[in-house]
Amino acid sequence: MVDWAFGATAMASIFAIVDPLGVVPFFSVLTDDLDAFQKQQIVSKACLTATVTLGVFAVFGQWIFAGFGFTIPAFKIAGGVLLFGVALEMLHGERPRSRLTAQEREETLERDEVAIVPLGIPLLAGPGAITTVMIYMTAPVSDSADKMFVFAGILVAVLSALVLLHNADRIFRKIGRTGTRAFGRIMGLLLAAIAVQFVIDGIIAAGRLNGLLG
Repeated sequence: MVDWAFGATAMASIFAIVDPLGVVPFFSVLTDDLDAFQKQQIVSKACLTATVTLGVFAVFGQWIFAGFGFTIPAFKIAGGVLLFGVALEMLHGERPRSRLTAQEREETLERDEVAIVPLGIPLLAGPGAITTVMIYMTAPVSDSADKMFVFAGILVAVLSALVLLHNADRIFRKIGRTGTRAFGRIMGLLLAAIAVQFVIDGIIAAGRLNGLLG
């Protein structure tokens, strides 16, 4: 039986952490000296990069867990803490620092690479998005087909980014920086609640695991 609650939560979480609208002002600044055709090429490459990155971590996430030898509860707690930090920055109207380092900002001077770094990674597919995808892919579900919601969430978030970035100049002129920050705060509030739930679930699961081992 399809777990619609899991699907809705997974898709909402992925959309919130990717935050397609929040990337619009950065895209506008980074591509302000390019023509329309060059911008479209960059948008397509950035979205493809984000899709492949998140897809790889979704597919191989369980092997990454096994390779590093950590448990799912530990990853949930760590992921929840990371996401809560990102959410706090979003609530304060800041761009999450975990998405873009000072060195990466300097490297954006190379316009040919801007589609991959920083737009594709880490602005769209950042540490928070990767963590969220891996947590939901390793979550216990009654039907393994429910994991398809994770891939659906990736596609919805990236396709939303594709549409928004294709119309970035028009959107930025209409809603401006204030509008994008307001949207970011709403996404931050949603993300904070999700992050706290990750930590709670991780602590509960860790207690059960210790009980089994004890």
